[in-house]
Amino acid sequence: MRALASGPQGPDALRPLLTIVLDALRDGATARSGPLPAGGPEAVAAGIRATLGEVLPEQGDEDALRTLVHTFAAGAADPADPLCTAHLHCPPLAVATAADLAASALNPSLDSWDQAPAASELEALVTAALAEAVYGKKGEAPVAQPAALVTTGGTESNQLALLLARELHGRVQLVCADTAHHSLHRATWLLGLPEPVTVPAPTGTMNPAALDEALTELHRTGSPLLVAATAGTTDAGHIDPLPALADLCQTHRARLHIDAAYGGGLLFSDRHRTKLDGLARAHTVTLDLHKLGWQPVAAGLLAVQDPRDLRPLEHHADYLNADDDTEAGLPDLLSRSLRTTRRPDILKIAVTLKTLGRQGLGALVDDVCARAQELADLVDTHPGLELYARPTISTVLFRPTHATDDTIAGLRRQLLTEGRAVLGRARLDGRLWLKATLLNPHTEPGDLAALLKLVEGPTRR
Repeated sequence: MRALASGPQGPDALRPLLTIVLDALRDGATARSGPLPAGGPEAVAAGIRATLGEVLPEQGDEDALRTLVHTFAAGAADPADPLCTAHLHCPPLAVATAADLAASALNPSLDSWDQAPAASELEALVTAALAEAVYGKKGEAPVAQPAALVTTGGTESNQLALLLARELHGRVQLVCADTAHHSLHRATWLLGLPEPVTVPAPTGTMNPAALDEALTELHRTGSPLLVAATAGTTDAGHIDPLPALADLCQTHRARLHIDAAYGGGLLFSDRHRTKLDGLARAHTVTLDLHKLGWQPVAAGLLAVQDPRDLRPLEHHADYLNADDDTEAGLPDLLSRSLRTTRRPDILKIAVTLKTLGRQGLGALVDDVCARAQELADLVDTHPGLELYARPTISTVLFRPTHATDDTIAGLRRQLLTEGRAVLGRARLDGRLWLKATLLNPHTEPGDLAALLKLVEGPTRR
């Protein structure tokens, strides 16, 4: 058990251990026999405590890999189960997960070239390609091309977008809809920026007239302005009217950031990509491929229209990016993130893009969007259920007709405790709704019907 994962002997050392892990994953899933374990938090905690025992014993246990992975799997919420639909929590592709194993085994750190020679070049090429997918190509050299940074997800990307805006323009005033992601509000607190000005979104998307009014009023303060729009809200998957908002930002000389952590994956789909018209007009764009990209966590990006906007991140540490090393041609990686140690999350992304291609990924996007429409159809024709609205992406909100909010909240918790279904919750229009976020492209129509049957059963009693 003291063998290393890399080096000439690494693959042979890993092979039997992988068999143990894969068997334990299978057996743990069988023991769970559903989308999540039954019994609620107390039962899961008791199982973990019983298996773990003493965390740091005097003598090790060579069976720990099998027992802990088995218990971990038995106590997991499995996003590959079609009844696990609560969150923007995708089932990762097997090929991406396999690539992530290689990244873990080799363990490069993307804070200096001599720790990650291949990873650094791979990251440069893949981020450039994804930035081009957002913004298009800006012409031939020496025209500066759009760029992208790898992040841990939407929260870090949004924080970076606000940081860049602050460093480039001063103490910016953020303006966003009341449906914007909570990470934007936390970012203003973290960065010492004013409290965001929130614009009403009565239909679920930012109201352009209300934004125009807010920006007109804020101009009198003289503060630099940053508008954050959303392409795929967490609660309902709504997409703000991006072209109209971009026009207003141009008129009012406001910087525009678009949080496309959820909806950004629509770029892969010929059928749905027009929903993102206007995205390329943003100064910065948040993407998150552990949502509509089917990557293991973490797989976020921040795309920037002008790579010069990344200059505030330039940082120097002689042992990582000495001036003479950089002048001699060693890439400077420290200035591509606020983090120092950074794992090569780009490998799994690169393998996925190359294996499936745009059409393959687009087909997965089309599949989950189609399943959402099918679920909406089932709800719409069900006499005992109410549909909030037709889905924009792959999120469906619904509720039992005539049920109270307390009944709906209790139903959701009951299904969780029984381990039968994982449904989310969203409060819109002053009412509580059940939320199904469909990210499993292998979901079948029968799975959708089974989900609704679980919802209607308790509310009929």
